[in-house]
Amino acid sequence: MVEANSTARCETAMKTTSEGVWQGDDPLHFALPLLILQICLLVVVTRSLAFLLKPLRQPRGGILLGPSALGRSSKFLNSVFPSQSLTVLDTVANIGLIFFLFLVGLELDLRAIRRTGKKALAIAIAGISLPFLLGIGTSFVLRATIIKGARQGPLLVFTGVALSITAFPVLARILAELKLLTTDIGRLAMSAAAVNDVIAWILLALAIALSGSGSPLVALWVLFSAAGFIIFLVIAVHPILAWMVRTSPEGEPVREVYICTTLVIVLAAAFVTDAIGIHALFGAFVVGITVPKDGPFAGVLIEKLEDLVSILFLPLYFVSSGLKTNVATISGAKSWGLLVLVITNACVGKIFGTFVISALLRIPVREAVTLGVLMNTKGLVELIVLNIGKDRKVLNDEAFAILVLMALFTTFITTPLVTAVYKPARPVAPYKQRTVKHATETDSEFRVMACFHTSRNIPTLINLIESSRGTKRRRLTVYAMHLVELSERPSAIFMVQRARRNGLPFWNRRGKAGGGAGEMIEVAFEAYQQLSSVSVRSMTAISDLSTIHDDIITSALDKRVALIILPFHKMLQFDGSFESIGHAYHLVNQRVLHHAPCSVAILVDRGFGGAAQVSAKSVEYSIHVLFFGGVDDREALAYASRMAEHPGISLTVTRFMAANSLSVPVPLVSDNIRADEMAIEECKAKAEEGNMKYEERVVEGHTEVAAALRDMGKGANLFMVGRSPQVPEPQVLLEKQDCPELGPVGGYLASGEFTAMASTASVLVVQCYDPDRDIYSKRYIVKGDASDVPVTLDRDIEAELE
Repeated sequence: MVEANSTARCETAMKTTSEGVWQGDDPLHFALPLLILQICLLVVVTRSLAFLLKPLRQPRGGILLGPSALGRSSKFLNSVFPSQSLTVLDTVANIGLIFFLFLVGLELDLRAIRRTGKKALAIAIAGISLPFLLGIGTSFVLRATIIKGARQGPLLVFTGVALSITAFPVLARILAELKLLTTDIGRLAMSAAAVNDVIAWILLALAIALSGSGSPLVALWVLFSAAGFIIFLVIAVHPILAWMVRTSPEGEPVREVYICTTLVIVLAAAFVTDAIGIHALFGAFVVGITVPKDGPFAGVLIEKLEDLVSILFLPLYFVSSGLKTNVATISGAKSWGLLVLVITNACVGKIFGTFVISALLRIPVREAVTLGVLMNTKGLVELIVLNIGKDRKVLNDEAFAILVLMALFTTFITTPLVTAVYKPARPVAPYKQRTVKHATETDSEFRVMACFHTSRNIPTLINLIESSRGTKRRRLTVYAMHLVELSERPSAIFMVQRARRNGLPFWNRRGKAGGGAGEMIEVAFEAYQQLSSVSVRSMTAISDLSTIHDDIITSALDKRVALIILPFHKMLQFDGSFESIGHAYHLVNQRVLHHAPCSVAILVDRGFGGAAQVSAKSVEYSIHVLFFGGVDDREALAYASRMAEHPGISLTVTRFMAANSLSVPVPLVSDNIRADEMAIEECKAKAEEGNMKYEERVVEGHTEVAAALRDMGKGANLFMVGRSPQVPEPQVLLEKQDCPELGPVGGYLASGEFTAMASTASVLVVQCYDPDRDIYSKRYIVKGDASDVPVTLDRDIEAELE
């Protein structure tokens, strides 16, 4: 009787749209408005939970919308997630999953996996073998207790795969947030996880084939059909995709018909693999691998799909899993004991197996344990395995809930355990060239780290580098660091996988490491390097914006640079105004300035040299240095003096003096005054040699200072000034100063008021290195001649570091 009623309810399908509440229709009883409400609700809930539980690195919190939490209210569950709507929800979620797996395959570089070292391969095999064996043992226990009557073969493979998987995207994000991506342990973990993923997909295909209702012979036919389908893709489909890639040149938009054709191929492949009896997602995944990764084609596909998939469709899948997870089914000592057993087997298998093979490979104990903990991370692939197992009736509700909680728990504990076990100290060699002035006086190699956000900054950056190379100095080395936010997008994670690594965070040794925009940036710097005597090494920092300043500062220490050039957090618009790209970028600059290990300059870019790179022979810039006095102004003057050596640079140094004094009307210590006078005397001597022009302006108050700046701005290409000059009444140059990192003069030069009245010149605001601000150098072990000696920190610095 119950079965008949259930069948009758299932046959009564929901209509798609309603006629509106004024016609007496309840939107929650119709498929489309109900689906829209479900999507909006789950996006808000999962995003909120992801934000609140971010320190725990939890996957999307869809489980809380299920019967384990909010779903315990039958009224809520029946109203928002009625049983009639679950088919539509699951269908849409699986379509999103199909395209997500296509993106995963699109980002996966088989060539990188083939280059995996023997050490990483051994760790991957050991990290999957022992937990798989323990999973086999666990399956016997589950079958004897809570899944009685289940077929042993499929249950054995599903449980083994569930316990042996390592979630590559989740692992990459944890490593990035812990700043371990480019360490030796991070590289090993990433390489091993990539191999682990490939093995896991093969085992999952085997598990699905075995879970069918037919005989073992049918399962064999399924596997043969899948192999034939892959061969067909390689022989017939790959040439078509390769032709579309070849006919999509760099710099031109990819044709819409190519995008449409590729998406149809993805859906067709998903249909074929579903018809074969594997799963629709395998077809999409294999098509993604088949697409050639050269040129802009793959990048365009990722750009068009990833936001929609990751923001809307992927949370649907997590919620769909959460609706199937009822923690209440785990009750009694037996169920909780099984949960403890599963978690123990998963952790022991991964951690112990990885630790043993790492020890045999002579990896230190702490690093070996850390590798094991990292390899124990679970994620989306785990949920896919468990959901397929539940849909194929291999797992019941109780076993499904136990394995989902196991996946959540192992992910929760990863970050705290790694933080507790592994605290790396990176040896750095001490160096003295932390200012432009010191590097200039010693005639040593001048090292600069130039940071940028987008490719729009590249022409100005190269023109500034060209102006800085001088002609008398022997060497200029520039580390061009691309600052990339580690977002929720899958491509941000896989960008890390593709990039070449060396140091912190990493830099690309060979040209085509990043793909897409990364390749264009790399080519631009390589072309400039070949045409000049400047050594340019492009770097990429992929991190959360709240911690990316650590990458900048630590890389500056590691590369022993004398100057960090930061981009202003506001981007120039076509009408000449500035628009902020985000308060988080503003805070990045402030943090770097606060703890800089060397001198820092903030570049306010108004198109220095124009919208394109200028050749060395065509350089013809007018640069104005504004000197009010102070250590920052002296550093700006030292940098400008180097620029004056370039034959295409016309440099003018203007010293501002108070009307009633030979110096500025601010009390200064005698050493500071003496240093200013010495810098000015050197400047006058160079002016007599013809390298620069020197002039003095007597001003009285901020009004005359502003008028003088506007007068000079009419013919200038670049202004250079110290961040903290000794300006008369600096606080009133602008009524409102929202960029304190630029200082009073720099803030005025970057303001819309100055631009509208005077100039479109770029601005370079310089801050000289201050040892009192430099706590980052004390984080590391100083590399001595005989041994590494830890640096002792005082309590205040230790508290700040924590």
